[in-house]
Amino acid sequence: MPGVGASARAVVARGFTYVEDVLYVGLGVLLAGAALVLLADGAVMFWRALAGGELPTRVIELLDRILLILMIAEILYTVQVSLREHALVPEPFLVVALIAAVRRVLIITAEFAELVDKGPESFLNAMLELALLTAMIVALVASLMLLRRRQAQPAATRS
Repeated sequence: MPGVGASARAVVARGFTYVEDVLYVGLGVLLAGAALVLLADGAVMFWRALAGGELPTRVIELLDRILLILMIAEILYTVQVSLREHALVPEPFLVVALIAAVRRVLIITAEFAELVDKGPESFLNAMLELALLTAMIVALVASLMLLRRRQAQPAATRS
């Protein structure tokens, strides 16, 4: 009875697909909720800093919050694609990594004056981190360009 084994595998596969869908929906809800809470908190932080005349000193913190929200939005998009396509697409992950790397570069450069005051070892460590982040950003951008070029090429047809 080869049909019974194949039918049982199909039922199990459908069950796993259902569980996967439930997990993706749950993750999406949690990510969306976290992004909305961070967005509301960021808006409150912006208005308080603007009203208190502290915006120039708090702009780095605000930028960090905005980039975190953007990362969550990209992860949410990845979850949406995974739910719709039932496949992992590498491009959104690369975008999230790129945003994270740029976010860290911005934070390090914004804290540059503090690093100089902490001494030469802290400064050297920060410069090494910036060098590694720069290499990572170049690699991520190259990967994204290669992926987009590959997707833009038409598929070969057989005659």
